[in-house]
Amino acid sequence: MTHAELADGGGTGSNPNPFWGLVEVFSQGNVAVLSGAGLSTESGIPDYRGPSGQARRTGQPMTYQAFTGSDGARQRYWARSHLGWRHVTGAVPNDGHRAVAALEQAGLVSGIITQNVDGLHQAAGAVSVTELHGSLHRVVCLSCWARSSREELDARLRLANPLWGVTSAGAEPAVNPDGDVALEETSGFAVVDCLACGGLLKPDVVFFGENVPKPRVESCFSLVAAASALVVLGSSLTVMSGLRYVRHASSLGIPVVIVNQGTTRGDALASTRLDAPLGRTLTALVRELGLAGSAKDGSLSLA
Repeated sequence: MTHAELADGGGTGSNPNPFWGLVEVFSQGNVAVLSGAGLSTESGIPDYRGPSGQARRTGQPMTYQAFTGSDGARQRYWARSHLGWRHVTGAVPNDGHRAVAALEQAGLVSGIITQNVDGLHQAAGAVSVTELHGSLHRVVCLSCWARSSREELDARLRLANPLWGVTSAGAEPAVNPDGDVALEETSGFAVVDCLACGGLLKPDVVFFGENVPKPRVESCFSLVAAASALVVLGSSLTVMSGLRYVRHASSLGIPVVIVNQGTTRGDALASTRLDAPLGRTLTALVRELGLAGSAKDGSLSLA
């Protein structure tokens, strides 16, 4: 979809052209952004549902209760996550991430709430980012609560499992949206514990069955309440952790704009709804606002 196609794109009702509605919202500034997995798909990280709404994940996601209650569950998680980490750490920001960073740098975005755990907003240059579900780039001890880098843990796991890799699993396993891989045989994997106290190590992310820390939830509510508009980028809003902010904005009379491929649970609350690829749409947006040019390869070049 080209810039011209977006500009000419049809709509219905009181907003016949949703792209221009998006441009208008950002031109006024003070926009809160809520981003989801769909923003990172162009960086090679799978989303959870995609345009069809059908779940993509292979197998059941890890729950907090299973992780903390079973040595076998932790072994399975860390074996799969260890193989998947190379895909997460190898991912780079795409044009959508760079566009959001450009909008923030121009003073048009008041803050970014991301449901993603990949760190790509920050890698693109965004500063005011709240990682709602945490980050795969950090590890936390469940006993002493010390935090350390995932790179440090990765080095320790490589030393503890020198022969563990693609050859252990046979063919290259499929990567899941959570950053782990679809892998059945994990019995030979050695798990390592906290260097400081010997406690259990967990990725610094919110597992299913675990609550987002209350101060983080409340700070996001405050960000939305103070915004002139809430723009959702690449989220189906299937889980309440993101949908509640759309409902909050709507209850306060704050316009909600949704840009996503496929339907979302928040569509009925949106004043503007655009079903289009994120990278091209956001690139067209920043160019329309005069914030970026084109690189030689056609990608986004920040002004």
